[in-house]
Amino acid sequence: MQGRYCVIIPAFNAARTIGPLIRQIKPQGLAPVVIDDGSQDRTAAVASAEGALVISHLRNEGKGTALRTGFQYALRSSFDGVVTMDSDGQHDPGEIASLIRAGEVQHAGIVLGNRMANGAAMPRGRRVTNALMSSIISAMARQAIPDSQCGFRFIRREVLQAVPLRAQRFEIETELLLGATAQRWKIVSVPVRSIYPAAHRSHIHPVWDGLRFLGLVLRHLVIHR
Repeated sequence: MQGRYCVIIPAFNAARTIGPLIRQIKPQGLAPVVIDDGSQDRTAAVASAEGALVISHLRNEGKGTALRTGFQYALRSSFDGVVTMDSDGQHDPGEIASLIRAGEVQHAGIVLGNRMANGAAMPRGRRVTNALMSSIISAMARQAIPDSQCGFRFIRREVLQAVPLRAQRFEIETELLLGATAQRWKIVSVPVRSIYPAAHRSHIHPVWDGLRFLGLVLRHLVIHR
């Protein structure tokens, strides 16, 4: 790796999965940064015991707010970029290097994990919804983005500095992509596997988060028409 990077992990009630995740990240020479988003379990204590830097919100404020807290920390700490990943064990830390390598070699603003290359592992309803959202974002961005909702990403420092973010929840994934492409940054995708344990439960609300997605898309169209 040519740069200095940290791994930002927004976490809410993830005490069961956060420890093994951090243990797989640290040997790669990357700094794990856990944003404990008002968890009611031992997420913060477990993450800290495993050697992660923990930044805690007093109450649950949403994934978007947690990521923005992590981005602010990364910029203040002069990291060259960040990798974001979910706290539930859905992403394989062994694939972090491939995201960073693609970003460095191709000078991409953002490198997305592409779970759709192995779509069979994704629940059918989510796969259909994700494909629809990704087709909309691809058309707006004028470049192929096959898995726009994947939270496993490499993001260059310059993108975080240039793209204003205000989303509080899951729509931040879309806000970041549209903001980066509006400033002509290249978005690259690399295949990743996605792990869905039998007890996996998504925090995404299909109705409310769907409406937030549509509202963000419409706002972007008005601003950049």
